[in-house]
Amino acid sequence: MSSAEIAEMLATNPVVVRRLLAGLRESGLLVATKGRTGGWRVAKPLDDIRMRDVFEALDRPGQAERPETSDHPGCPVEEAVNQCLTKVEAEAADLVLDRYEAMSLGDIARAAINSE
Repeated sequence: MSSAEIAEMLATNPVVVRRLLAGLRESGLLVATKGRTGGWRVAKPLDDIRMRDVFEALDRPGQAERPETSDHPGCPVEEAVNQCLTKVEAEAADLVLDRYEAMSLGDIARAAINSE
């Protein structure tokens, strides 16, 4: 598909789509061909692409590091809360990455076909 076709399907700007697709191309997940019949296609079998691969290629969208609060430097309570929250959030991020690693694009495609 072309980025314009994808953008129309997603109701967004083709530039946004091209930016995302470029990241996937750089990671070896997509291939782009130029010309009138060109477009984007998946570079590997769907079962060989893990959701973690896509997530990493898109720079882990939505998974930004939480800034620690430092409203009261030296406060032992604030320091303890920051340490605990940082640990919990790191553990949660690891669980998400493990789940993404366990899921392929093929799994998602099969689920979509079975839900029709």
